[in-house]
Amino acid sequence: MQDILFVASKLLWWVLRPGTLAILLGLIGLLALWLGRRWGRWPALAGLGFLAAVAVLPLNEWVQLPLEDRFPRPATEPAHVDGIVVLGGAVEQRLTEARGLPALNGAAERMTEAVALARRHPEARLVFTGGSASLAPGALAEADVARQLWLDLGIPAGRMTFERESRNTHENAVNTLRLVRQAPGETWLLVTSASHMPRSMGVFRKAGWRILAWPVNYRTGDRQSPWLETSFPVRLQEFEWGSREWVGLAAYWLMGRTDALFPAP
Repeated sequence: MQDILFVASKLLWWVLRPGTLAILLGLIGLLALWLGRRWGRWPALAGLGFLAAVAVLPLNEWVQLPLEDRFPRPATEPAHVDGIVVLGGAVEQRLTEARGLPALNGAAERMTEAVALARRHPEARLVFTGGSASLAPGALAEADVARQLWLDLGIPAGRMTFERESRNTHENAVNTLRLVRQAPGETWLLVTSASHMPRSMGVFRKAGWRILAWPVNYRTGDRQSPWLETSFPVRLQEFEWGSREWVGLAAYWLMGRTDALFPAP
């Protein structure tokens, strides 16, 4: 059942992601108009209108700001940290395989912040969770790239633990708790992108974790960016990222994988 849900989520998102859906609607509308069907103007206007709105409005910030503000980072860092859980999602697996060097994407702060925390808390256990979210068999696991990167950055192998089978946030939480067996009274930090933190915290709590949010990789600030400062491809990519989180929150809540529709501190 888990495999069916995983494949279905991948296929559905490929079609329903805002950019792809807008292009499909635009093409359907234009084709209908070319064939003389007047109703074609509506899907054409919807698709092209959405792309125009992304180009001229800060929709990317509007969709991400509530997510990023939901779990603020603690004002005071814990004096003692027993463990640090880092979620996958920052690794470019295919590029790493092709070039043989650890390649990171825009969520790279997940990896760098973990190293900084590990240096400030030499008592902490550093745990990375992430396999491969690719539908293609035999893809490189993110955990393998994380191991190589952190070893190169000087983290001792004995301090690190890797979970390499999970394909989504739900499996991250369940598999990692089974692997590390968190003891009562221990202080653990969860490191992931700020916009991904609400869903992550809801899932980890539901799985039985007692963990503190430590968000990174913010994409919004106190003020909205000046008009047209950010390029259209970046705006669209960030809008899709935020939209995916909102869809994921609703889907995980309906499946009983999170403790709330919109988890809060």
